[in-house]
Amino acid sequence: MESQFGIAHVWAQGDFVMRSVAILLLIMSVASWAVIIIKTLALVKYKKQARQAKDFWHSEDFSAGLSKLDTDPSNPFRYMALEGREAQSHHRKTSAHLHDALDISDWMTRSLRYCVDEFTARLQAGLAILASVGSTAPFVGLFGTVWGIYHALVAIGTSGQASIDKVAGPIGEALIMTAFGLAVAIPAVLGYNALVRGNKNVLNGLNTFAHDLHAYFVTGARVDSGQGHHNVSPIKKGA
Repeated sequence: MESQFGIAHVWAQGDFVMRSVAILLLIMSVASWAVIIIKTLALVKYKKQARQAKDFWHSEDFSAGLSKLDTDPSNPFRYMALEGREAQSHHRKTSAHLHDALDISDWMTRSLRYCVDEFTARLQAGLAILASVGSTAPFVGLFGTVWGIYHALVAIGTSGQASIDKVAGPIGEALIMTAFGLAVAIPAVLGYNALVRGNKNVLNGLNTFAHDLHAYFVTGARVDSGQGHHNVSPIKKGA
């Protein structure tokens, strides 16, 4: 015999609105967890690539440095290095384009900044879903609760039985929707904060790499920060 209380009873006795709210919360939960898992796996990959990028400068030349970066086309560090080399090669060619009036430093800054911005947009993709779920799921659950309590009170008033055992069950079942809303929102908020922190660390590494690439393509050396000042160090064996 079906229990008179619990989630199954809420679904069986709920009307179209209650079931719609439950389905909406389920969709929001699946979407947020999908974003969290996909973005976390990508973040782990990017952190590994950031560690590989540190070995780039311990190379005899640029080609040897590229070989230390994996061939994954989504690797932002390899992509940035290739774009920087292409920008340097393009700037050296005689052309009638307006952007060729820029000096090599400005042209390289523009090219590398575009790579950073493009990767930043890629990192932030999907985070809006987590932010939306985290901010709206509690209210969606609360709406389901209010709707459920209203119908429970109407049913109790119609039956004329207002004893505690008749009131506690329906109202308690309605409150389950609030719990559902919180269960959906909390992982979304925590996942959002964790991904933002992880993205910030990866972007810091990418900006540092871009700064060093800028110095290398403009001066033939990288910028090595130490003891509060920047030293220019060429890419060489054992650097």
